Amino acid sequence: MEKEILINIIEEAWENRELLKSQKTQDAIKLVVEKLDKGEIRVAEKQNDEWIVNQWIKKAVILYFPICEMETIEVGPFEFHDKIALKKSYSELGVRVVPHAIARYGAHLASGVVMMPSYVNIGAYVDSGTMVDTWATVGSCAQIGKDVHLSGGVGIGGVLEPVQASPVIIEDGCFIGSRCIVVEGVHVKKEAVLGANVVLTASTRIIDISGTEPIEYKGIIPERSVVIPGSIPKEFAAGIYNVPCALIIGKRKESTDKKTSLNDALRDFQVSI
Repeated sequence: MEKEILINIIEEAWENRELLKSQKTQDAIKLVVEKLDKGEIRVAEKQNDEWIVNQWIKKAVILYFPICEMETIEVGPFEFHDKIALKKSYSELGVRVVPHAIARYGAHLASGVVMMPSYVNIGAYVDSGTMVDTWATVGSCAQIGKDVHLSGGVGIGGVLEPVQASPVIIEDGCFIGSRCIVVEGVHVKKEAVLGANVVLTASTRIIDISGTEPIEYKGIIPERSVVIPGSIPKEFAAGIYNVPCALIIGKRKESTDKKTSLNDALRDFQVSI
């Protein structure tokens, strides 16, 4: 089925949910999710150095839920009760999956991905060479690049609705430290390093303090930035209190290997962790 035909069917069903009863509509929605699963299409993709969100694909994922029935899924002694099947055929995909890692059907895992006990949701894209470490979660539609390390307990937020909302994007070569949280469409650019416990939301103040004057960002971490958690005073009716922020303390050295440990990257700036 041609892309334009798929888009038209999805958009029509989005406006008129009665069309979900049509076999043609259901087949189109299932085809979109199948293509997501195989990595043939993505919720967001880079075109001419700019990330474009394919909102029609997000709509198809949302519409997939009402056309699926609840069913019991048995995996050895374990039982699940859900609408979305679990991803399969990891050996054929070239993906290492350690018990008890789970990925849902409709998530794409490229060859060379390693999943420690972790979770990847429908619509997510995880590119080759990436490690999803223990108890890390990759939310729906999140985009994770090549050779990324998502350390233990990292939370990458998902997004389905509102459809105009952007997914979290972690570009190639990033190192995301233990217990970091990245949500609400934050974009972490190529080879950035986040120290443990950095929290990034759409409203988090991201402050580059590496120069003589602070430079502030929101929703984006520049390439090769080294980031640690910080706090900044904010005035409330009851007084002035410190609220979380993220501090860019410098740039990852060009000589640093892409797979450098988080400890090494932070030691360059005399940060103890």
